[in-house]
Amino acid sequence: MASTPPHSSGPRIADPKKPRKDRTHWLYIAVIIAIIAGVALGIIAPGVAKQVEFLGTFFIKLIKMIITPVIFCTIVLGIGSVRSAAAVGKAGGLALIYFVTMSTFALTIGLLVGNIIEPGSGLNIEPSEEAVSHLVGDATHSTGGGGLSGMLLDIVPTTFFSAFVTGNILQVLAVALVVGFVVQTLGSQGEPILGFVAHLQKLIFKILGWILWLAPLGAFGAMAAAVGKSGWSVVVQLGVLMLAFYLTCIIFIFVVLGLVLKIFTGLNILSLLKYLGREFLLIFATSSSESALPNLMRKMEHAGVDKSTVGIVVPTGYSFNLDGTAIYLTMSAIFIADAMNMPMDIGQQIGMLIVMIIASKGAAGVSGAGLATLAAGLQSQKPELVGGVAFVMGIDKFMSEARALTNFAGNSVATLLVGQWTGTLDKERARQVLSGQLPYVPAEDDDKPGDFRRSPSVENPAQDRLQPTPQVDLDSYTVAPEKPE
Repeated sequence: MASTPPHSSGPRIADPKKPRKDRTHWLYIAVIIAIIAGVALGIIAPGVAKQVEFLGTFFIKLIKMIITPVIFCTIVLGIGSVRSAAAVGKAGGLALIYFVTMSTFALTIGLLVGNIIEPGSGLNIEPSEEAVSHLVGDATHSTGGGGLSGMLLDIVPTTFFSAFVTGNILQVLAVALVVGFVVQTLGSQGEPILGFVAHLQKLIFKILGWILWLAPLGAFGAMAAAVGKSGWSVVVQLGVLMLAFYLTCIIFIFVVLGLVLKIFTGLNILSLLKYLGREFLLIFATSSSESALPNLMRKMEHAGVDKSTVGIVVPTGYSFNLDGTAIYLTMSAIFIADAMNMPMDIGQQIGMLIVMIIASKGAAGVSGAGLATLAAGLQSQKPELVGGVAFVMGIDKFMSEARALTNFAGNSVATLLVGQWTGTLDKERARQVLSGQLPYVPAEDDDKPGDFRRSPSVENPAQDRLQPTPQVDLDSYTVAPEKPE
């Protein structure tokens, strides 16, 4: 009698025979080629260029499809990361307060600069029919009328799942916040729920990664149609946006961060930037601040910051202290509103600011999360503006370096500040290190595309398990006892 083959106890998926290679650099090249081709088509054949607008609309609809689960997962897990950091003690609490304050300040700076220079004004890019119909559809979901009472009533969804069905971002935010905080009150019983959300997040960001491979088509269609309708002025205004963004990031690093660092620690921002020069070059080459995280942790410890503080502040900052991304989000939103001749009033800008503050937390390290957050902020106030994300997408790759460099500078300053406030910074050693008297000796794996797995204190899902919310391993660090008053 033939023996029956063994059966699996459950569904199984075979692991790939070879590790998957990172091919995202080809995506960057493809987007650049698509932008150039779109501009050329718009100038040479404007009539034909207008006909390919559907490619941009198609890509934006894919992004909109994924917005609500992205926001829900990142907020629920982000709240868990906040609780983990806050549970560590004074260092975690001070770090979180500083991160929220500086991110809000950076978002506000982006709004101010955007309103001053008014990038995109005069383009008069008309919204597509799909965007108009979407606006009418969203208007039918309003239940509370106008005013504050109407806004409060609209935040509450009809059912738990209706927010996800209708795509109402404010309602999704409300549900995610409630779920995130309630799960934390369950203690260890809530861990399976967080595990499910983490696995769901892996799936969602994998889908987002696949969608991004269609970005060249979307960039080509949107850029060709925009140039076909408005001419060369579209390219000029996009250049103005890029230049203004780079200048704003430079001012933020050297003036804002420099003053904060000087006032609280007495250290010089120029000396710090020189000390981290090799890491800045690495980030510029990879367009990602995550590549320099192991080096930053080693160099901050060498500069006199206690290991416990470094292990808390750096991984948490990579998820919550995204100053460059904050500036990019608000400036891009103002550009889209001006370019589509539908500027937002101050109330709508503040509302969008609040949504972006919440929605941007916990989505670091994943390509495309910035576009999803930008679309979420616009959809929460003016859904018809979401179609304009395709125009910004065309220059997104060109601004990624400035975003990453600003994020990295902000996290390095934050580590020194929290060390000073908690008494875990050896200021005299920091001065000697930054002045070059105690030079840092590079490790063997310095200046290589790194990941969070090199540090036992950090679990980086973006590299390891595709979960983009860095978590602090509380057992790997012993917090220095607080000095008595």
